[in-house]
Amino acid sequence: MELIYGKDVAKIITDSVIGKSEELERQGEREAKLAIIRVGDNAGNISYERGAGKRMEKCGILHEEYDFPDNVSKVEFDKAFNKINADETVDGILLLRPLPSQLDEKNVVTRINPDKDVDCANPLNLGKLLTGAKDGFSPCTCLAVERVLKFILEARGDSLRGKNVTIVGRSAVVGRPLALLLINDDATVTVCHTKTENLAGCCKKADIIVAAAGHAGLITADHVKPGAIIADVGVNMGVDGKLVGDVDIESVNDIASVCTPVPGGIGAVTTSILAMQVMKARIKR
Repeated sequence: MELIYGKDVAKIITDSVIGKSEELERQGEREAKLAIIRVGDNAGNISYERGAGKRMEKCGILHEEYDFPDNVSKVEFDKAFNKINADETVDGILLLRPLPSQLDEKNVVTRINPDKDVDCANPLNLGKLLTGAKDGFSPCTCLAVERVLKFILEARGDSLRGKNVTIVGRSAVVGRPLALLLINDDATVTVCHTKTENLAGCCKKADIIVAAAGHAGLITADHVKPGAIIADVGVNMGVDGKLVGDVDIESVNDIASVCTPVPGGIGAVTTSILAMQVMKARIKR
């Protein structure tokens, strides 16, 4: 089995964004800008914020971090959020979730300007994804999965068209929107989850498995047909304190043809996708 790391895909996307940043500079236009909003000290959010900031700098995109304590009042947060949302120099807004209970997350995401909603939190952009509209934004992780799968298949002279894809995971952040994205690519998509009866049987029919349930080692040899492609989106803490995915790599090693590792796989592409979406928003605006 071949491990496909995300760095090659990330470089292709990053180089494209850098080219567009340079073009804006040649035209005398202002730089693209991302606002990152974080509430609390969730370790995963802090890590993603740090990685996103580094990627923006590499791509020639300005970024500003707005960090609030976990006990921030609704009044204080709303005042700051409304100012960021209305700022004409901000092209993209990344809201790191979940938000603490005193903040109504559903209300906040619906207030994000859809033209700045670079990670598809606003239901309006989710609706555009549902209808196949091209002028909205898709979730960055979903786009990262799509780009990696296309990279793998194009190297074989193949495409997603007609492929049987099983997504294990039904979250509103990855599983459900990813299904819509891949259907728009003409794939045949099955969505499963940890409560699915005969999960192994459902997965074993798939040409491509996307593991996004958030359960370490869930996908084993019993779930994989020979030659299948596996994209591992799971991020879990292993017993040794290291990050692991949803796939038992050793178990599927002699069966799958390709698998993305954790870390270094899909996650390595996500911040490049974020930069791409910010640049899309800048050009659109």
